[in-house]
Amino acid sequence: MAGQPGRETCTTLARAQAHFQKGEYAEAEALYSAYIRQCACAASAGAALGSRCSPEDLATAYNNRGQIKYFRVDFDEAMDDYTCAIEVRPRFEVPYYNRGLIRYRLGYFDDALEDFKKVLDLNPGFQDAILSLKQTMLDKEEKQRRNY
Repeated sequence: MAGQPGRETCTTLARAQAHFQKGEYAEAEALYSAYIRQCACAASAGAALGSRCSPEDLATAYNNRGQIKYFRVDFDEAMDDYTCAIEVRPRFEVPYYNRGLIRYRLGYFDDALEDFKKVLDLNPGFQDAILSLKQTMLDKEEKQRRNY
């Protein structure tokens, strides 16, 4: 019985991942949210994060839930999830990239540049981040030209 809650947490995450991969986003979002709540409950009960939720898994859950919100064009909530993923696992480059994309789309070029640079600091070979950084710099320069 003692190991059951940890196993339930892993099952919830696995089910969320399966739905996410199939494009069943409503189901995946509900399961990611349940997993995140399970991790928060374990932490508030005094259990070490690693006893039920690894930082890698929790960051992935936040990132993927953020992706679902991004697909729904709920950019503010998506950025909140990406930021949570970064707080849990600061060396995970994917949520920086995802947050940078939203910041770019919203015209927050300086913030987007910061995120893309962080991605490349963590993973210099991240090709999409290289392209996004270049495009953001070009668009920022174009915006500055138009404003003068």
